[in-house]
Amino acid sequence: MSAAFEILLVLLLAVGTFFVLVGSIGLLKLSEFFKRLHGPTKATTLGVGCILVASIGHHATIGDGLGLRELLITGFLFITAPISAHLMAKAALSLAEKDPRPPTADRDDPPPP
Repeated sequence: MSAAFEILLVLLLAVGTFFVLVGSIGLLKLSEFFKRLHGPTKATTLGVGCILVASIGHHATIGDGLGLRELLITGFLFITAPISAHLMAKAALSLAEKDPRPPTADRDDPPPP
């Protein structure tokens, strides 16, 4: 394996790890549901995708083939993450429509008549 290819794999792993970390911190630190939804669906998907591409590259160079498992995981991740985020957002919006108070109102206050 060439040094340039190894550096590329290390960069992919570093970028993937960075995005997974940012997505996880966003899930923990952001205040509202819709803001927290972006952490795992956007950043973490890109991070796991980079890690899986690095894994495919590593297995291809050592002679194990392209890695069907990694390709299936990548496809499953890129298909299910946007769909699950969309369904969670739709559910949150439908729950918010039943409450006439604006989202910034204190939830301990009684609803307006």
